[in-house]
Amino acid sequence: MSAESMAILVLLASFGIMIFLRFPIAYAVALSSLLCLLYQGLPFTTICQQMVKGINSFSLMAVPFFITMGCLMGSGGISEKLIALANACVGWMTGGMAMVNIVASYFFGGISGSAAADTASLGSILIPMMVDQGYDDDFSTAVTITSSCEGLLVPPSHNMVIYAMSAGGVSVGSLFLAGYIPGALLAISLMIGSYIISKKRNYPKGDKFTFKNLLKQLSVSIWALAAVVIVVVGVVGGWFTATESAAVAVIYSLLVSVYIYKGLDWKGVWKVLGDCVDTLSIVLILISTSSIFGYCLTTLHVPTMAANAVVGLTNNPILIALLLNLILLVLGCIMDMAPIILIATPILLPIATSIGIDPIQFGIMIVLNCGIGLLTPPVGAVLFIGSAVGKVKMEKVVKATLPFYLCMIAVLLLLTFIPEITMLLPNLFY
Repeated sequence: MSAESMAILVLLASFGIMIFLRFPIAYAVALSSLLCLLYQGLPFTTICQQMVKGINSFSLMAVPFFITMGCLMGSGGISEKLIALANACVGWMTGGMAMVNIVASYFFGGISGSAAADTASLGSILIPMMVDQGYDDDFSTAVTITSSCEGLLVPPSHNMVIYAMSAGGVSVGSLFLAGYIPGALLAISLMIGSYIISKKRNYPKGDKFTFKNLLKQLSVSIWALAAVVIVVVGVVGGWFTATESAAVAVIYSLLVSVYIYKGLDWKGVWKVLGDCVDTLSIVLILISTSSIFGYCLTTLHVPTMAANAVVGLTNNPILIALLLNLILLVLGCIMDMAPIILIATPILLPIATSIGIDPIQFGIMIVLNCGIGLLTPPVGAVLFIGSAVGKVKMEKVVKATLPFYLCMIAVLLLLTFIPEITMLLPNLFY
């Protein structure tokens, strides 16, 4: 075995063993990279250089701002207002509260950009409401966790910023635009699944639809929805960079939460900022350690080997696209979202582009695959949060989620093989 092959074995085997032993992902990435560098005889200064290089990015500065914006709006009383708006839109349908849950997640996801925040914030309100109205607790929890993945696709999503940085040269504005239609398609597919189940189980309808109530709720919620408009219009219109628009949105979110919705006082703001620092520290540690891992992969030519191996299995672009999705789904079962994006993008993106998949389209595919991974054991963070919030056993939630997995997989296949769904808005505006 050559020295290069042995170094690859040290890197991947040590990483796999530590993941199996349930090491924190940042430690597993860092320690496996360290062992690989030691085997190659490279100096420790390489570690420091690559960690600093990984987070020394102007585009990356958008991530803490988006996280802060989501925390401020999520804690500022916005959840109840978005639920009321969603109820005015779709609450009249069969299984109305399930529809409200899905639409509210679309609205809230555009503000928080986090599936975990969506599940914790909306789930704590909607799951008890649904149970009180006669919905099964496992169904209520399943709807909540699956609909939370809409927030990963609907901008502003800090995961899209991380992907843009990992892919190199991909427009954040194009990614933001590309997420709207897939996010809406995912919501529609989940609503269809919920409607079928609700019909079979005779779940109740909500109040009758009226334009007066819709306009009333829209007038209340417009302040929250405007935060998304500031970010997306600012970036797409070329008025701001992603980082600048995120900074403006943080100031706007602060003013709305404190002075308009009055869901936060200044003491609460400091607590929210403390929570943001905790979240951000985890994200930045993952990014910096993944930078070392990516450096090892690149210097050992692993992306090229992986591309050759996949292409060697088949030259059919349909099978290659399915294989890429399968790899990402398996990774999603054992790893969190950010490290998958950081590690898998440099390896799989060249394969995707070789079969004609646009980098923007592939970014949406990665995000949705990782979103499905957040709902699958053994490492599904959103699955655990939903189970805790709904006070339902995880096994019961997984069983209730099975029909919704099918809905999400169907959307994933549509996004994979019909690029126009993803690329329509980016091509229109750019």
